[in-house]
Amino acid sequence: MMRVASWLVGFGRFWYRFIIGDDWTVAASVAFGLTLTALLNRGQFPAWVVIPLVVIVVLRASIQRSKRTKGHAGVKRAG
Repeated sequence: MMRVASWLVGFGRFWYRFIIGDDWTVAASVAFGLTLTALLNRGQFPAWVVIPLVVIVVLRASIQRSKRTKGHAGVKRAG
């Protein structure tokens, strides 16, 4: 019984780390985008464009946030 429980805990930790990872805001944004897509689709609206837009916006925001927090140490600009 303990082996099964240990396996389930490990399985749950893997998926948590895989989905949430380092930035929970990305996972939350994708979940929001999927929910919005489902709601728009239910209302007979062309909802296929929502997820690509969410991914583009969230990826850009995540990269900007990463640049802001880590800075550009070691990178020299020409000029």
